[in-house]
Amino acid sequence: MKLHAIDITHFKIDGGAMFGVVPKALWERRYPADEKNLCTWTLRSLLVDTGERVVLFDNGYGDKQDEKFFKHVHLHNGDGLLDGLAKAGYAPEDITDMVHTHLHADHCGGGVRRSNTGGSFELVFPNAHYWISKPQWESAMYPNPQEAAAFLSENLKPIEESGQMRLIEDDQELCEGVKIRLFNGHTRGQMIPFVEMDNGKTLVFTADLLPSAAHLPLVWNMAYDVEPLVTLKEKGKFLKEALANDYVLMFQHDLYNECVTLMDSEKGPKVKESFSLKNRYL
Repeated sequence: MKLHAIDITHFKIDGGAMFGVVPKALWERRYPADEKNLCTWTLRSLLVDTGERVVLFDNGYGDKQDEKFFKHVHLHNGDGLLDGLAKAGYAPEDITDMVHTHLHADHCGGGVRRSNTGGSFELVFPNAHYWISKPQWESAMYPNPQEAAAFLSENLKPIEESGQMRLIEDDQELCEGVKIRLFNGHTRGQMIPFVEMDNGKTLVFTADLLPSAAHLPLVWNMAYDVEPLVTLKEKGKFLKEALANDYVLMFQHDLYNECVTLMDSEKGPKVKESFSLKNRYL
C-alpha cells in the first residue's frame, strides 16, 4: 500500500470560527492569527494506492467559482489538486474511488470542473466512483440554515447526474485495508477513513472531526459544527480509541502538523510526535 499527502492549497479564515467558544487569548497561543484575526490553514487530501484501487479522500475547493467567492478564503501556495497528484505520480484517470468525507465546499469542489465545451460541468475523475454518505447527501439536498451556504449545487448535481455517485449508509469496508466510519457532530454522515498501513499501524484521516492538533483539547471545537454536543461525545470516544491503539492521525487543515501520534497527559491527549507521511512512510 502506498500513501500520499496531496497539498492542494493554503487558505485563511477567521480564527474564532475555527475555535468556537474558546477565547482567542487561549487558542492564539497554539494557532497564530494575523491582524485581521485570520489563521492560515491547509487543504490537504489523502491518496491511498492499494495496488488494485487508487482512492482519493477529498479534493479541495476547485476553481469553478468567481473572484468574489474566493476573496473570502485567500487561497495561496500549495501544489494544486492535479499538479499535486502528478507530483505523486498519478493522473486524474488513475483515480478509481473519489471519497468525500463530507460535502462542504472546501472538501468536494475540486471533483467537478467547468467543461471546455461551454457552461456545463464535468467530473474531474472520469473513471472513479464518487462516494458520499447517504445522510450527508440528504443534508446537502435539504440543508439546515447553518450549512446551506456550504453546499453548492455546481459541486453536487453533476455528480448525481453522472451516474458515478455511490452512497454509503453506514460504517463499512470500502476496499481491502480501508474502513469508513460515519460521524455526525460536524455535519451529518461525515465519513472518516481508517487505513491499515503495511507496518500494522492505523492511519486516520481526521477531516473536520479533528481539523488540527490545536483541536485536541476536548472542548476546542469549530463554530461550524451543527451538533456541538455530538462532536464532544464523538471526539472524546475517538481520542480514547486513538490513544489505546496508537493511531497515526493525519490532519486535513493543520498548517504545522501533517501527521501526529498521541500521548496522554493530565490535561488529556497531546502530540507525542509530529511528522510528514513522506518522511516517515515513503
